[in-house]
Amino acid sequence: VQLVESGGGLVQAGDSLRLSCTLSKRTSVGYHVAWFRQAPGKERDIVAAISSNGESTVYADSVKGRFTISRDSAEDPVYLQMDNLKPEDTAVYYCAAQSRWGLTTTISAYSYWGQGTQVTVSS
Repeated sequence: VQLVESGGGLVQAGDSLRLSCTLSKRTSVGYHVAWFRQAPGKERDIVAAISSNGESTVYADSVKGRFTISRDSAEDPVYLQMDNLKPEDTAVYYCAAQSRWGLTTTISAYSYWGQGTQVTVSS
């Protein structure tokens, strides 16, 4: 499974961005997908996760009400719509996928990772 992120950039506080994560896979197995982020000098943390069929989602408290994770089906890209961005949202954002476990925010459960995309929010 290969994952490719896109959509990062430099924005001002209060602006919006939409990140995309495209999965390339050779099986019909459905993958749960999560977005993580890592700021300089900090650990990589969960942002949001979505089930393979798109019916279940989970969010970090820090982004609830501002970010929305979505997908139309297991075959479609996963999006992270980020609204009302804050400077503390500045980080490299990674998408990750796994099919072994149920929907989870545990970073060690995710076997496949993208290369990351930089999001910078200026004040």
